[in-house]
Amino acid sequence: MALRSAPEPAAVDAATMRPEPWRVTSRSRETDDTWTLALEPTAGTPARAYRPGQFAMLYAFGVGEAPISVSGDVAAPGRLVHTVRAVGAVTRRVCAARPGDVLGVRGPFGTAWPQAGADDHLVVVAGGIGLAPLRPVVYRALGGPERPGRVTVLYGGRRPEELLFRDELDAWAAAGVDVAITVDRATPAWRGRVGLVTRLIDGIEADPARTLAVVCGPEVMMRFTVSALTDRGVAPERMHVSLERNMQCAVGLCGHCQLGTVLVCRDGPVFAYPDAAPLMAVREL
Repeated sequence: MALRSAPEPAAVDAATMRPEPWRVTSRSRETDDTWTLALEPTAGTPARAYRPGQFAMLYAFGVGEAPISVSGDVAAPGRLVHTVRAVGAVTRRVCAARPGDVLGVRGPFGTAWPQAGADDHLVVVAGGIGLAPLRPVVYRALGGPERPGRVTVLYGGRRPEELLFRDELDAWAAAGVDVAITVDRATPAWRGRVGLVTRLIDGIEADPARTLAVVCGPEVMMRFTVSALTDRGVAPERMHVSLERNMQCAVGLCGHCQLGTVLVCRDGPVFAYPDAAPLMAVREL
């Protein structure tokens, strides 16, 4: 299958196979089980450039490594930001890292989100922690030399206390981004929308020919989002999704993330939807 999810993955060389030491410079709690860490290279470690959508392998010494997408401003050289949910031995150890601790980093790996043009209406649709890999896209749209004509962020979470980057969502809205937030289950204090994030799509005014959609979240949410955007007339090639299934080695050697002829870590994780559709038809276990 010919992949159209440009840009191409970063070249893999010997250096990307060896964890390099990066020091944690800050750590902030996002939710009960999710933390954002900022890292900088230690002395003698090269500062590698990442693109929105790419990921690094974060190594907790003595425990193991896990693939984590960048969630910060990639225009800031020599600094990596990752938002990590503590769901296993490696991610729990990474989330427990304090400023001054050292983690191993391999990368960059994978394909990147497409660049929106000045005439585009960039629609960012995120579910849960899926906002983390999309956050650099918003940074690029707001801070780049060619800002899209319009930026819309649609974000859904299970509960209000599980929403990420609440202050930034408000700041994006103040900067002119159309931000809409919903939750599946409300608390008594919640005054916002309740329902699936896909229901927010009906509320946006979008010219299908100008809409560029980037989508990240649970795969069932991405499937329904793509369906809703298709109903609005958005062409499949103008929709991109991120698949992050079972990635373990990051260089296509172990085969854990293989779907047919595709290795998600090597050929993704960002795919144009026409390329992702047959992969997403194979449901997660």
